[in-house]
Amino acid sequence: MRNISALVFASGLAFLLLVITWQFILGGAPMLIGEAILQQAAEELGAANLVTSVVLGYRGIDTLGEIAILFTASTATSLVLSSIAEKTSAKSKPGLRDDGTILASSASLFFPLLMTIGLYIILHGHLTPGGGFQGGVILAAAFFLPLLAVPGRGVNHSGLALVEGFAGASFIVIGIIALFQGKAFLQPLFGHGEMGSLLSAGSLPLLYIAVGLKVGAELSGLLANLAEPSGNGDETLSATESASTEQTSMQAEKTKS
Repeated sequence: MRNISALVFASGLAFLLLVITWQFILGGAPMLIGEAILQQAAEELGAANLVTSVVLGYRGIDTLGEIAILFTASTATSLVLSSIAEKTSAKSKPGLRDDGTILASSASLFFPLLMTIGLYIILHGHLTPGGGFQGGVILAAAFFLPLLAVPGRGVNHSGLALVEGFAGASFIVIGIIALFQGKAFLQPLFGHGEMGSLLSAGSLPLLYIAVGLKVGAELSGLLANLAEPSGNGDETLSATESASTEQTSMQAEKTKS
């Protein structure tokens, strides 16, 4: 009986999907909103990259929500990892461990290069593919690479928190200024400028700078917390294991004697 019921359900579902698929026009799906954005975004916002127009111009509140979700997730993870780091550091406080001159020198060399690439992607997000989220991840990688080369070095968490808070506040303040001018929240300010130039798309580049700095600071702090307790924990664990092994061997020798 169950097999018959399952067969009837599967047949009905297949028929429904077939009817829905038959109604679609292959290669010409109705995208009314997308077509409207393609026709009006360049004139309304002045951004050469239409993705930026959608992310910041038409869906700016959604982007603010995504930033809030990232902030909540990184803060919760950092709190958990910070508590683990405090427990491990209370047992052992190892110094810096240098894994090699070549690795440390390479990390120092790549740091300014990654910073330049990240800032370039952020500043040109309204012109070319990229923007605040992509550039912010590269900035975080630039700060995380030296931690991999020299474990235990650490980062300035207070400075990262200051940059993160300032960037988030700037994003919201720009939206509030638009409200005071009688516009919608986060609606672009200033003039559109010349299409394709660096100084164009109004305040959208400023929003991307705020997003890039906030994402970079959040991920840098999170990656730093991931690196710090792991290194301390491994060294503490190895020291504890070696001490217990020595005590066991000494007790065995005393028992034999």
